[in-house]
Amino acid sequence: MKTVTLNVEGMSCNHCVNTIEKTLKELGATGKVNLAAKNVEVSYEEGSVTLESIKEAIEDQGYDVV
Repeated sequence: MKTVTLNVEGMSCNHCVNTIEKTLKELGATGKVNLAAKNVEVSYEEGSVTLESIKEAIEDQGYDVV
């Protein structure tokens, strides 16, 4: 299991947290959003999902991965 921390712009409330964490779960990854730090700690299996697909899924929800 690989864990990375992604900086994400545009998150402001619990709805944002739930949206991102649900999106990651649907991909087969787990995420822990930190609104104050504007980041998401993501854990995933490298053979099952790619970092690029994780970033794309977050951006598809309207957030910017920087």
